[in-house]
Amino acid sequence: MLYAIIIGAIAGFLAGKIMKGEGFGIIGNIIIGIIGGFVGRFLLGLIGFASTGLIGDLIAGILGAVVLVFVVNKIKDGKSG
Repeated sequence: MLYAIIIGAIAGFLAGKIMKGEGFGIIGNIIIGIIGGFVGRFLLGLIGFASTGLIGDLIAGILGAVVLVFVVNKIKDGKSG
């Protein structure tokens, strides 16, 4: 559990930097990173890649978190306009 939180926090933080978003705070980044890990593993599985180990988990988390940040930003932009 602690492993998922640490990887999630790092992945969420890096995804926020990559997407140049406002950020979601430390708790938001952890949640986005953890969910992003599942999304990233799913997306990588669809194209035939498996993420294993620390680096694989981090890459999957960042990929998934970037996708989530993109989707959340699009939803926020759509509702405000």
